[in-house]
Amino acid sequence: MNDPTAVQLGIRRSAEMAAVFMIGDGLLGLLQPTRHVGLWRSDINAVDVLVRPFAAHPARRRAYGLLQIGAGLILALALKRPGGDAVAPDRHEG
Repeated sequence: MNDPTAVQLGIRRSAEMAAVFMIGDGLLGLLQPTRHVGLWRSDINAVDVLVRPFAAHPARRRAYGLLQIGAGLILALALKRPGGDAVAPDRHEG
């Protein structure tokens, strides 16, 4: 039977959410690098260490944004149907 288990479905949904996050975060970093990095600066070192390399380097953040968008799209396109086929585009009958 090709029905996904609840765990398999949860994994695919989690991967889809990660792809959406990567694409959205990448787009914000691409379009508004200074504002986006400034929002995530923090007094908590464990948080700040993630964005510190981009502070005062908007071109670096833009480049990373392009990488995030590309990686998110690759992840989303790689998601498979329960039967193993790539997910087909929605087709509306009407």
